[in-house]
Amino acid sequence: MDSGPRTIMSRVQQAGVHLFLLSILGVYYVSNGSLMLGHYDLGWHLAAGDVIREHGRIPLHDPWSFTSGTRQWFNLSWLWDALASVVFQRSGFDGIVVMTVASGAIIALYLASLCLRIGASAAAAAIAVFSACLLYPAFGAAPNIYLAASPNTATMLFAVVFYGECLQRRGRTWLPAMMTLWVNLHGGFLLGFFVIGVFGGVALLRRDWSAFRIYALVAVACFVATLINPLGWKVYAGSAATLGHFVQAHITEWQSYYRNMTMPESIPGIIYVIAFVGLELRFFARPCPLEARLLSWLFLFAGFYQFRYMSFFFLFSAVPLALHLDRLLPLRMNPIEVRKALLAAGLVGVCALPLAYLREKPELRLPLMISEQDARYLQTELPDARLLNHWNAGGLLIFYTRGAVPLFVDGRAATAYPDDLLRDYFALVEWNIDEAAWDTAIAKYGIDTVLWVKAHEPLRHFLVDKRGWREQYAGTYESIYVKPRS
Repeated sequence: MDSGPRTIMSRVQQAGVHLFLLSILGVYYVSNGSLMLGHYDLGWHLAAGDVIREHGRIPLHDPWSFTSGTRQWFNLSWLWDALASVVFQRSGFDGIVVMTVASGAIIALYLASLCLRIGASAAAAAIAVFSACLLYPAFGAAPNIYLAASPNTATMLFAVVFYGECLQRRGRTWLPAMMTLWVNLHGGFLLGFFVIGVFGGVALLRRDWSAFRIYALVAVACFVATLINPLGWKVYAGSAATLGHFVQAHITEWQSYYRNMTMPESIPGIIYVIAFVGLELRFFARPCPLEARLLSWLFLFAGFYQFRYMSFFFLFSAVPLALHLDRLLPLRMNPIEVRKALLAAGLVGVCALPLAYLREKPELRLPLMISEQDARYLQTELPDARLLNHWNAGGLLIFYTRGAVPLFVDGRAATAYPDDLLRDYFALVEWNIDEAAWDTAIAKYGIDTVLWVKAHEPLRHFLVDKRGWREQYAGTYESIYVKPRS
């Protein structure tokens, strides 16, 4: 007679883990909403979405710069751009933040369900997933945030889903359908093949021919699925334009973990890495999915080499970490009491979530590196300028002016601009001015206006004192220099 109420209570207690993660992480993510909007490329993504919706197709050539020439623009995130454009039109930056937080919530809930299904306790799953989901966004390394208002969120989400479905061996046949979405949302879809490859490789080592055949067929089907996109097979040419390109040396998220470490913000991540390595060594002989371990270690080493991969380490390591924590937690812990405590904490988080949103709402806007007022000044006072702009200001200029003031470069890098242009630009970005490089670029591209970081005093000294330019406008963070007329 009591089985019904007990079953209901058990489900409520089980939901405590999910409610805890959903609400507490939600508070954390919403409280960092302004950082989520701090991605310098968000402006051009929204503008691209507007163009796609207006014309009903993706543009094959850049409409906003004067330097891209005839080079094809490989917009690998066209679907995300269009979706974000719709959300922004209807609900502004609040909606963009909600969309981003929702992606983070799905990742957390999926990882928690995965940990529970493989046998981790509620306490261990909550600790492991909570820790991983606190750390992988890397809010301390803005603007290189991996739960940000950008297409990166699609790759984070699909990478976790591919990982989980392969680990559980349940929904592998659905992966090609998911790949159809992934390939149109972000160029990181190539990571899906790596995940499938690791699982297929382990199946081959175990001589599990049945599993190996499934992974091989899934990989082939996923490849076919990637061709279902407006760019066709050229989507791989677009991806190749970013992987291994020389421009990566100048983009911080592609640089080493050491180069991106900030103190004290990086201390929790360092502690997590040390704890994971220590637990792995201590419980090396204990049961744990080999694929989860391999992916965790591979992305840990990759993350030391290039910072962007460290976030995947945190996500993939949640499963082995949860199993290891179970071996450390006291056996006398009452699982029902733990779930009740998590449920109570989750309810507190639900109450705090609206307060976190109201507190953060006034800050939900694009980065202030260049304001709308700065852009409007360019548009009204210097509409015919041959503008050399700083890379980080490019996406914001596109958002505010929509090509009314053609720009020099922006974060689309090799997917939109020729290599020679990018080499010329990156010769200009050092703090100490290379006068020959600046003179060459100004002459080569007919530059008569420069929009650059206001704090760059050596550039001001070079342009104003040595070349006779005039600082015509000074915003909060940017200055506009104008060449004197001959």
